[in-house]
Amino acid sequence: MESRRNFIGQVATGVASGTFLSAGDRVRAGLIGFGGRGGELANHLRASTHAELVAVSDIYTPHLERAQSLGVAAHSDYRRLLDDRSIDAVIIATPQHLHAEHFCAALSAGKHVYVERTMAFTVEQAKRMRAAFQNSGRIVQVGHQACSSGQMDDALHFLSDRRRMGRITAIRMDHFRNSPAAKPPWSRSSRLTPEANARNIDWQAFLGDAPARDFDARRFVNWRLYSDYSGGGVYENMSQQICFWFKALDLRIPRAAFMSGGVLLWKDGREVPDTMVVALEQPENILISWSSGFGNNHPGIAEQVLGDQGTISRGNQIRYLPQKVNRPDGNEMAGRRTSLPHAHMQNFLDAIRGTAKPSCPFDLGYRVSIACRMALESHRLQRAVRWDETKEEIV
Repeated sequence: MESRRNFIGQVATGVASGTFLSAGDRVRAGLIGFGGRGGELANHLRASTHAELVAVSDIYTPHLERAQSLGVAAHSDYRRLLDDRSIDAVIIATPQHLHAEHFCAALSAGKHVYVERTMAFTVEQAKRMRAAFQNSGRIVQVGHQACSSGQMDDALHFLSDRRRMGRITAIRMDHFRNSPAAKPPWSRSSRLTPEANARNIDWQAFLGDAPARDFDARRFVNWRLYSDYSGGGVYENMSQQICFWFKALDLRIPRAAFMSGGVLLWKDGREVPDTMVVALEQPENILISWSSGFGNNHPGIAEQVLGDQGTISRGNQIRYLPQKVNRPDGNEMAGRRTSLPHAHMQNFLDAIRGTAKPSCPFDLGYRVSIACRMALESHRLQRAVRWDETKEEIV
């Protein structure tokens, strides 16, 4: 039987079969990974104009049965989905450690790709994905949805006049949440049913390039808790917040990163921290600080961009506030633009048709991926790390 690695190598040398569409054409999409997030993205696709979900791939039998009930083709091997030349685009909603495998294979098969956050799990995978993208000529959208939001339009408007903010030197970010004591965040123990067994799960496909282990249903169901497959809060939450400002301010890969924290509250076997602080030193002479915890919901989820002339505060609403000490005549401004939940997916489809550019293109996802991996490497090594621009390595 053809191995997964051989397949990837073969399609990498093949001719891309996908084509760009015209403005009114219907986009036929396939979905790799039909779990909770995959189901949400399928709904976003259905809510978008001139698009349809025609095929699903998943390594868990109950997910395939759910897909079949929707009347779409269901494949236990994603390669069979990629074989379908009628599919224009592929949505990847698999665990983070598998993104590179599915991303590179989909591009090599000539498909446009929407890949969930965080785009790349490691620096090596990010480079491999970059090579695949550069050779593909396809559209890529990374799933940082706030890049297509009305708040992004408002932020760009606030920043359009440099006098409003002056010199920006710091960005402060918080991400604090809480949950009932009986419901640890990201733990999906209710899904550890008799169905979650070795017959229903393609365990080797789940492992991918991760370290070999005997079958463990807990790791499959609760993959977000384990460092072999997940970047934890850094990849799930920090990535979203820094991506917004990396885009708005056109920030580069950090010069240096430091992360401190650990599993301080949820002693349930998880490996990824539940409480942490990250500092990113930007080459633009901006210091980004991100604090997060899962044991209290104050101060909530918000960011403040601090300039000597003004502040942009972003939470449920985005606002500009002048620094009266330097701008006594400045006026506060409230964001007014709105967006639909499926705006990011619609932007991806419009980009395929040539009527828009991706709101979160590959390069932005690449920079965010490297920043997130730098934070995790700092935590692993228990020291600050730096980015070597020449070698493109974390040192």
